[in-house]
Amino acid sequence: MEKQTITIYDVAREAGVSMATVSRVVNGNPNVKPSTRKKVSEVIERLDYRPNAVARGLASKKTTTVGVIIPNVTDLFYSSLARGIDDIASMYKYNIILANSDENREKEVQVLNTLLAKQVDGLIFMGSTIDETILKELRRTTTPVVLAGTVISEPDILSVNIDYLAATKEATELLLSHNRTVAVVTGPGEYEINKDHIVKGYKEALEEKGIDFNEDLVIQSEYTFKDGDKIVDLLLDAGATAVVVSKDEVAIGILNALIERGVNVPDDFEIITSNNSMLTQVARPQLTSIQFPLYDIGAVAMRLLTKVMNNEEVEEPKVLLPHKIFTRQSTK
Repeated sequence: MEKQTITIYDVAREAGVSMATVSRVVNGNPNVKPSTRKKVSEVIERLDYRPNAVARGLASKKTTTVGVIIPNVTDLFYSSLARGIDDIASMYKYNIILANSDENREKEVQVLNTLLAKQVDGLIFMGSTIDETILKELRRTTTPVVLAGTVISEPDILSVNIDYLAATKEATELLLSHNRTVAVVTGPGEYEINKDHIVKGYKEALEEKGIDFNEDLVIQSEYTFKDGDKIVDLLLDAGATAVVVSKDEVAIGILNALIERGVNVPDDFEIITSNNSMLTQVARPQLTSIQFPLYDIGAVAMRLLTKVMNNEEVEEPKVLLPHKIFTRQSTK
């Protein structure tokens, strides 16, 4: 049997009040007598009335929904960001539509346009990098957008991050202070976050120590956990005795491959990873990591988006939150 849709008119008729009074009760307007509020609330509960978000959106030209594009819902890095977004969204009474892009460029465009078609009031885009196709779409839309954990030099697009250059430099300096030959393992070299931040931070650390740059110690590709053996071959062939890794799952792959070859971590080889996800504590030895304020990045991104959606002043379009190195057992 099809469930009957209860409307605001049904509630008003049953309670013997106007539809405007029901609307005031639903929206928490204080200008309703307590006795009337009680009577209307009882009818709402008895009839199981739920306001029609679509109809309300048409009336107010707002849907009170925010679209969030996440590269991989199973990735602990992004799920922690999403939690921060959701908590602040709830605080400001926005609903979240979460769309998984599967780290696929074509699907990113598809889910972006799907969310825009749903008339979301704002968008949060997550991902370490952003390509020209998505950038073109973001420039074109009038819907407010904030990037969370995504590096981009575009001055007019709002973003929340840490200072990846400074963080990588600090991690490299720590390993250099242990007299190590330090390598860096990161994603493809054409991505802005890698070439202009991570690798640049690595190079600056070497330069300040008077150490010549060796391109063989910079290993870049779309690596995963399964590539551990391949990466270790490259690291050992280049003479590395320590490495800064941009993804935790890749760092675990490197750690396992080193242990299988009888290389002791941290005595013979040190590792610093970058996301400080739960994987860093599950590993044995536990991994030293750059500590991202993941929850805070998501929370600040959502707060920044509420400011834009409500035409509030935005003081800083590129927000950089503090980081630190969390020392564990993979370094001395």
